[in-house]
Amino acid sequence: MDMNHSTHIINEATKERRSHDDSSPLSILPLSAVIRTLAITTFTSVPFLLGPALASLSILSDSKSPLLNPDKNPILNAILRQTIYSQFCAGETPAEVRKTIADLKQLGYAGVILGYGREVVMDGDEEEGIASAAGEAQNADQILREIREWKEGTMQTVELADEGDFVALKFTGAGRQALRHLVQGLPPSPTLQEAIHEICDRAKDRKILLLFDAEQHAVQNTIDSWVLELQRRYNSSFSIQGKPRALIYNTYQAYLQSTPKTLASHLAVSQNESFVLGVKLVRGAYLNSDPREIFWSTKQGTDNAYDAIAQCLMSRKYNDIVQSTSKDIQAFPQADLVLASHNRASVDRARALRDDQTKRGEPLIEMVYGQLQGMADDISCPLVRQSITASRDRGLGQHQPHGESPKPYKYLVWGTVGECTKYLLRRGHENRDAASRTKDTRTAMLKELKRRSLTRWR
Repeated sequence: MDMNHSTHIINEATKERRSHDDSSPLSILPLSAVIRTLAITTFTSVPFLLGPALASLSILSDSKSPLLNPDKNPILNAILRQTIYSQFCAGETPAEVRKTIADLKQLGYAGVILGYGREVVMDGDEEEGIASAAGEAQNADQILREIREWKEGTMQTVELADEGDFVALKFTGAGRQALRHLVQGLPPSPTLQEAIHEICDRAKDRKILLLFDAEQHAVQNTIDSWVLELQRRYNSSFSIQGKPRALIYNTYQAYLQSTPKTLASHLAVSQNESFVLGVKLVRGAYLNSDPREIFWSTKQGTDNAYDAIAQCLMSRKYNDIVQSTSKDIQAFPQADLVLASHNRASVDRARALRDDQTKRGEPLIEMVYGQLQGMADDISCPLVRQSITASRDRGLGQHQPHGESPKPYKYLVWGTVGECTKYLLRRGHENRDAASRTKDTRTAMLKELKRRSLTRWR
């Protein structure tokens, strides 16, 4: 599809969506969420306030002191829980998590991407220390405890999700032995392998889809290898309502120059071995910790790669960015896609392509849209609105499709405030590194607050 045709489709689709929006898509949000989002995005837009706040959160996430542990210091717990924790997280208990999920689906979201908040983020010194300590004996009880805690937390997450929801996993949450194996390119230990298979088997039984998150560059190649083996094992025989689907998804970061080649090689494997490739596409989350030379040199380069990868998968055609690894190009392999993006242009481009495919009667790949809980509601809510409109039209017997019926999902984590501090720290850094995106959300929330005020006093 050429750029002029794509732009025309986007413009027409945007006009059509606006014609169906009788009120603000943000009207579905409770007032408390609008006010909290406005307050947080206003705060994160002030560098001299955000910098010290992130530094303080970093200290909390790394400290071993009970005084600085939010799970042991009730004052810290209350401050964090009423601000950034409530904004980005699902809750501390199963009851709180289930209520958050139910509330989101009541708003019109198709589902959730739920993760357990425990994670590990390494600096350069830690990476070297893990690699050099590989041959040292480690406390066997500690290894088993770390794997057991990770498995139990993940299994509980699988139980909290509903059929068709996703559960997000991070291998690094399984402890230091898992980290060493990832850094050194080793397969999972037998104990960890057994835990992973138990999680996958339970998810398969409950039809819960598993997203293995991308992590830092030092471990990403090994993660790709581990996840590909799981896709071979599980995706070849998994289906929902009789349709072959991906149970296991890997995450591909568009800001890495190597990603198009990596994805092309995985597509070739899935084609040759007849399984559905599960793809979660993101721009990337480790800009502050990974080597700069592995990224595209400009943001535009990342944007171009992201959009080209998305178009390749949705149209089932290779292009200049994602090139087939075989000269003898066969039928494009089946791939299911989670388009995870807070970039309005990328989401609009994807929606326009899907709308065009729907109107032409072309087959659509299985695809959902994902945004983080507490962020980019100005992008998520229009997706919800279009989904509700499409469902209403079908209910009225309007068989002629006007466009895609999108499946919007929210990504959220659960766990205690202390367990989620590293996750919250990454969310804070992402707000800082995406000033324009934060500004867009802040402007949208301020406009929505004014709209509600005017409506109330009419």
